[in-house]
Amino acid sequence: MTRVVIDAMGGEIGVDSTVAGAAELSLESDSIQMILVGDARLITETLGSLSHDSRRIQVAHSSPVSTDGTTKTNASIQVAMDILASGGADALVTAGRTDTLVAIATDRLKYLPGIRRAALAAVHPTEQRHGPKEDPFALLLDVGATQTATAEDLVSFAVMGSAYAQIISANPRPSVALLSNGKNLTQGTPAIQQAHEHLSRHPAVHFVGNVEGLDLPRGSVDVVVCDGFVGSVVFAMLEGVTEVVTDLAKDAYARKFLWRLGLTMLSQGLRQLRVMTDWRQYGGAPLLGFESVIIKADSRSNARAIRNAIRVANKAIEHDLSGQIRQGMMPVD
Repeated sequence: MTRVVIDAMGGEIGVDSTVAGAAELSLESDSIQMILVGDARLITETLGSLSHDSRRIQVAHSSPVSTDGTTKTNASIQVAMDILASGGADALVTAGRTDTLVAIATDRLKYLPGIRRAALAAVHPTEQRHGPKEDPFALLLDVGATQTATAEDLVSFAVMGSAYAQIISANPRPSVALLSNGKNLTQGTPAIQQAHEHLSRHPAVHFVGNVEGLDLPRGSVDVVVCDGFVGSVVFAMLEGVTEVVTDLAKDAYARKFLWRLGLTMLSQGLRQLRVMTDWRQYGGAPLLGFESVIIKADSRSNARAIRNAIRVANKAIEHDLSGQIRQGMMPVD
């Protein structure tokens, strides 16, 4: 039985989505025990209006903490993290702020051996398929947990990304690359060049060299590694391009008969594009590097996205993600 603690107050939708997602999953899985953290009265009232299996859901109360008249809205994530740190849960799911999550996790949890900084990993749609399931996405990390990264950090990100790709895509040997401004060893920042040298002889990573920005949408590799500043900018751009293309297609459909006719003929492909770029079906991004499993759901997550985020957390626990990362780590010379 996997125990997942959920920050019920996190995200833009808050209790309505987190509680609904947990309620739906309680009726579908008998291998996950969920702990909803937040305003107990509000959570209980919301659960009362939804079909759910009460045997699979517990409620832990947290109150906003007021200091000098200022209300801290992250009390639920603090309580949820304490439950995780004390061994009361195996994994944590939240749709709250990334910076708050990273700060509290750093304060409460232990890093895995050999890891100095955490990395947030996210999937992005690609032209090429990946793994035996032919997933239409690749993994990008870090996308915002660590703004600057040393060569040692980039190597640990590569190990963690490889381990996660093996689990999420059932890919026994995912290809890993560093994001750079060129594919030659001499290109990129000093940290990228040093990480390239170390990864070239790393036994736990199938390192294939550097990739450039244009390689990301093509999906030439399974895992792309970079620091959090670059990753967050790149990931936001990829999301923006996807949304713009979708909006342009809708506008063309409404304005031009010939375009509408053509788009109708391409409707199957457009439906597939919408599915590929729908972040809700992927659930969330893992915050890697800590001994415990943490899944960061998108702040806009609805019930479906929360349910899938909990499923991702359960899958990571069942496949011993932390153990695989620990096994893959080695000292960087």
